[in-house]
Amino acid sequence: MIEHKAGIGKKIIIAGVIALLIVLFRYYDLGQYMTLAYLKSSQAHFQALYQANRLLVILTYMGIYILVTALSLPGAVVLTLAGGGLFGLVVGTAVVSVASTIGATLACAVSRFLLREWVAARFGAKLTAINEGIEREGAFYLFTLRLVPVFPFFMVNLLMGLTRMRLFTYFWVSQLGMLAGTIVYVNAGKELAGIDSLSGIMSPGLLASFVVLGLFPILVKKGLALYKKRRK
Repeated sequence: MIEHKAGIGKKIIIAGVIALLIVLFRYYDLGQYMTLAYLKSSQAHFQALYQANRLLVILTYMGIYILVTALSLPGAVVLTLAGGGLFGLVVGTAVVSVASTIGATLACAVSRFLLREWVAARFGAKLTAINEGIEREGAFYLFTLRLVPVFPFFMVNLLMGLTRMRLFTYFWVSQLGMLAGTIVYVNAGKELAGIDSLSGIMSPGLLASFVVLGLFPILVKKGLALYKKRRK
């Protein structure tokens, strides 16, 4: 009974902190700083800050990115473009990849610990398919969800929090699965001045390529299973 009450108390505290952060984000209209227009107009200023203190800017950027993704706030795509514009392809990809994966894992952990009932009620229909896929394919299924960018980033975090997948597995599979998309957006961010809209970054052909890449490991796994079955 005491442990149960302590668990409820922890959930209330965590929920209160998250709610406060979201309210502050909305109240101070911080979303205005997560827009493509603001990013383009402030690029020179951020570049000067980065040249003056690279480590501090990288750590601050990662902290903001982790917070945004962990709370499922809008702005992750714009922040990824900012990473390319500020840090270049190699450093930008490394920084964004680590920050986005940490944020995603935290969002998954929050969903598992705090939002299990709420997420199940809100996305219950999709949850059945997710659980069935996890039972069949395990990490391969998550890899596909991560690699194909048609699945909303925040929804994957919330829904996967309801599964029994270990958080460490979730971390490294997400890291690998999101890498291709991260490279695309970071590379696009290098040419920030020429980007007029977020929708123009992902062409239909590029999306189709991600779909093929995402399905490839599962198809290989099924092919090997079929081959072993016929050999018996």
